Amino acid sequence: METQTKSETLLGDNQHQGKAPGKKPVLNQGGQPAFFSCWDVHAYYGESYIVQGVSFDVREGEIVALLGRNGAGKTSTLRSIARVGTPELRHGEIWLDHKPVHKMKAFEAARIGIGLVPEDRRIIAGLTVEENLELAQIVEPTGWSIERIYELFPRLGERRQQEGITLSGGEQQMLAIGRTLARDVKLLLLDEPYEGLAPVIVQEIEKTLEQIKTLGMTTIIVEQNAIAALHLADRAIILDMGQVVFDGKAQEVLDNADLRQQYLAI
Repeated sequence: METQTKSETLLGDNQHQGKAPGKKPVLNQGGQPAFFSCWDVHAYYGESYIVQGVSFDVREGEIVALLGRNGAGKTSTLRSIARVGTPELRHGEIWLDHKPVHKMKAFEAARIGIGLVPEDRRIIAGLTVEENLELAQIVEPTGWSIERIYELFPRLGERRQQEGITLSGGEQQMLAIGRTLARDVKLLLLDEPYEGLAPVIVQEIEKTLEQIKTLGMTTIIVEQNAIAALHLADRAIILDMGQVVFDGKAQEVLDNADLRQQYLAI
């Protein structure tokens, strides 16, 4: 593949026009974009074409379950939104609260309120629970106070002086979510929050996410436990081979066994 210039790849070229089956995001009254929007996003790992024209919008306060089989492009889409180093965004636009995220680096996206809780959690070795939380608040703008995070996750409060990487898997997930909330988050991105957790711990994380839902925090959740994610979400977006194949109410997916079997194998 020929090397493209930065201006050509993000906004200017027509290389990928017409490839995305997803609908163009709906505009709010007055012609303004939705609170969050992806428009015809294409992203690559080297020459591997993973995100193939993803378009969707999210209203403020909405929780969206981003679903699909393994390899469908779910995590890659989240990482593209958060502007982390890979995959490489080569075409498309990403907007949060009228700000052009596609023109930003990861630290700039975080600064305007995009908070990614990665699947591997990335707890910092050598730091206690409290130090992990304090580190997230070194740079403004900050979000929840540490005491408020402990109210949401009492276990973290009990283990505040314990080294973060020695926590159980469920507790590390709590810490990863709490560390993200310590920032001023406008869009919470959760990548496989139930992965590898015992059922009883999954229920505890579910209760936490329900509390976050009642606070009206705009959230996109990627989760292989699709039924659990659908019960939490307002809307569902299903990806297949890097493209949007369904965008509708979460309940529609719960009620449609054929759709679940075709795209989610459940």
